[in-house]
Formats: sequence, C-alpha cells, structure tokens
Amino acid sequence: MSNPKILAFSGSIRSDSVNTQLLGSAVRELSALDCEVTQISLADYPLPIYDGDLEAEKGIPENALKLAKLMDASDGFFIVCPEYNGSLTPLMKNTIDWVSRVSKDGEKPVSPYRGKVGAIAAASPGGMGGISMLYHMRDILVRLGVLVISEQVAVGSAGNAFDELDNLTDERTAGFLKLACKSLAEKSSLMRTR
Repeated sequence: MSNPKILAFSGSIRSDSVNTQLLGSAVRELSALDCEVTQISLADYPLPIYDGDLEAEKGIPENALKLAKLMDASDGFFIVCPEYNGSLTPLMKNTIDWVSRVSKDGEKPVSPYRGKVGAIAAASPGGMGGISMLYHMRDILVRLGVLVISEQVAVGSAGNAFDELDNLTDERTAGFLKLACKSLAEKSSLMRTR
C-alpha cells in the first residue's frame, strides 16, 4: 500500500475550538498510520460569500483555486466541523460551494471532490456531538462525488473531552477516531493505486 495523501481541515477558525482539537487528534492518528497529512486552517483561505453574479464578474477567487489544487492533490480528506443550527457552519458551506466551482487550473483539469475518500467528524458542547451536521455533511460530499466512509466521529460534551495534550479522554470515543482514521487511510490508499 502506498502512503495516502490526506488533507485535514476544520470548519471552525475560532481560537480554542474543540473541533480543531479533534482535528489535531485525527492528524496524529493518521500520521501514525504513515499517511502524508497536510493540515490547513480555513482562516488562511478567506473567501467572499458565494454569489453567482460575483463569480461572473470577477471569476473564481484565488483562495478557492488554491484549496481546489490542494484537494485535487490529495487522496482523501479528514473534515471536522461544528454544528450550527443542526447543519454545517457558514464557513464550511461557503468553502465547499466555492471549491465546487473550480474545474480547471488554467488548461489543467482539477477534481477537488470526485474520486476522493472522506472522513467526517464533529465535536459539540451538547450531548449529541454534532450528529445532525454529520448527516448534512455526508449528503453534500456524496453529491459532489466523495466516497465518505461509514465510520464517523461525534464527540459530545466536548468541553471536557480532551486532556491537556488535546487527546480524547474517553476510550470509546478515542476508539471510534482510531477506526475512522484507519478506514480513511486504507480506502485512500486503495483509491491511490487505482
């Protein structure tokens, strides 16, 4: 099996975000599985609110092109996102929408979603762990052509879920994270060799 390239990012850019803590835990797990992991912050890729008229007038923003290239070069994604009103954060949805508009980099075709493998996770102060968001995220990514693995992670009561090194303290939840990372690594590696 070849070492899969995994792009890891969070739908939260808040300081002290429990979702970014969860992403850090996933990155460590994936690195231990010999994945080539690139962790990014969406704060480094600001985008305007998606607007078809804006796209027609000014084209696709440079940051959407940069993200699309990063995604195109990856075999899979580990995406963590908080739940806002039962769904994705505006930041995450806007990012997904802009990147979905990119099909070329100059003359070169770009496929940021189709043929990729995705793992999704959420952390929430509530007891449900962002489970409603995970349903919406899965549906959107599948529609865009991502093979979203069945293993997913929902961390409830997230304010108390991590130790001082940002490791999950609950063994059962940590086990779910390990399973999701292992599945993502294996399936991304298989996609890489196709």
